[in-house]
Amino acid sequence: MKLKKAAYATVGAVGAVGAGVLVDRALRRKAGDLPRPLPGTGETYRWRGIDTYYTDLGNPEHPTLVLVHGVNAAASSNEFVAIAEALAEDYHVLAPDLPGFGRSERPPIEYTNEHYEAYLAAFLRDVAGEDATVLASSLSSAYAVAAAGEDDVDVSRLVLVSPTASTMPGGEKPLVRKAFRAPVLGTLLFDAVASERSLEYFSDDHSYYDADAYSTERKRYDWQTTHQSGARFAPASFVSGYLDSDLDLGPAIAALDVPTTLVWGREADITPLAEGRTLADDANAKLVVVDYAALLPHDEHPDAFLDGLADDLDLDREVDADRVAVEREN
Repeated sequence: MKLKKAAYATVGAVGAVGAGVLVDRALRRKAGDLPRPLPGTGETYRWRGIDTYYTDLGNPEHPTLVLVHGVNAAASSNEFVAIAEALAEDYHVLAPDLPGFGRSERPPIEYTNEHYEAYLAAFLRDVAGEDATVLASSLSSAYAVAAAGEDDVDVSRLVLVSPTASTMPGGEKPLVRKAFRAPVLGTLLFDAVASERSLEYFSDDHSYYDADAYSTERKRYDWQTTHQSGARFAPASFVSGYLDSDLDLGPAIAALDVPTTLVWGREADITPLAEGRTLADDANAKLVVVDYAALLPHDEHPDAFLDGLADDLDLDREVDADRVAVEREN
């Protein structure tokens, strides 16, 4: 009898796993090929054997602005879809998809923060060239600061949106990364994290102050990018703490001698505004605050975001001073 029960349990488990794999395949077919994240020309930069994708937008004769998206399960340069074209009126905009995300290749390597620091330094040196302005979001802000500190990288200004060096408390978790990288278990775990309901939950919980700001188009793109081949490998390192930076951001920014502006959503809770004020003091940086916004003020209130940066980026636009507050000048 015990053997019979064990056999039934085994068959049931195998059936559940098989069903999960079939569901994953169906979801990938439904997602289809990932569209271009932004208007402009799609280009390829090959780095360490990985073909990485970036958008080239605007007049190449204008100053260069590099947009570096944040890191999360659904990360891609589509994060900047609300502001890219406006910025391209004054800048030659380059917006890469980091390796393992978006339309870049997603090999099953064990991603680390050092990978992204090295990639961004190489991209700035080889593609952006001299005097580039860098606008980076969340954890990628730490990568941008590290890259800007390299001797052969020339950055003229940093704009850091809700910057942080750490998103996962408790340090590195090798068992979590191993679970997400496992062929069957990892697929099932990541499909749960990348479900439409899960994406809505995380966006409502910390990305947006107003849940309605998470547009249908953004949600669709986020879902599509999480259902591409190899989509779980970079996020596996993210959720297990391997993408957190070793930098102490305040002293690191201050040591660069690069003009730096911090942009914060007043309602952010993952990286609250109090941390922004402390960081601005430690880094000797300007602090711009966007009202009624959380982690993604550039997507939630793009006009207010651009108004707040009009002086620093020398944008040719009429500014509505009521939409944004400058809490700290350099």
